[in-house]
Amino acid sequence: MYQLISLLSAWAIPLMITFIPLYAFARKVPVYESFVEGAKDGFGTAVAIIPHLVGMLVAISVFRASGALDFLMGFIAPALQGFGVPAEVLPLGLLRPLTGTGSLAYTTDLIRVHGPDSLIGMIASTIQGSTDTTLYVLTVYFGAIGIRNGRYALKVGLFSDIVGFIAAIVVCLLVFG
Repeated sequence: MYQLISLLSAWAIPLMITFIPLYAFARKVPVYESFVEGAKDGFGTAVAIIPHLVGMLVAISVFRASGALDFLMGFIAPALQGFGVPAEVLPLGLLRPLTGTGSLAYTTDLIRVHGPDSLIGMIASTIQGSTDTTLYVLTVYFGAIGIRNGRYALKVGLFSDIVGFIAAIVVCLLVFG
């Protein structure tokens, strides 16, 4: 069974990349022209999100460089350490909704320092996979398509991040702790 799954995994993307244009060609869809039109639309979207992306990256850099992240962690860490939550993963809970790259860099650093098989490494990896970059998504994607009122999406997204963060810690403590 493992060999079958490995074989399917290795060939899934090349088969899709081959099948989709061939299928479109067979249905008389102008494949190249459709690709160029899609690329043109994608380029416009990329240009439209640049100001939102720059604003978000500057805000994140200011938040981290000002020491506000460390200050906030000073209040939260003692309360959660009583439940057995390692203080090292707490900044990840705040960084992950803000920035995918920053949270990945932090996770990579935790794994480099503590090891991939450590409780901290496993919790960080699970948090990385069970939460999303909510503020980044709202800023960039909502900004690109002109949605100005995203308060409900923000509430649901942040609530989902909190649930994912807590669930990742609880599951890792139960399974690996």
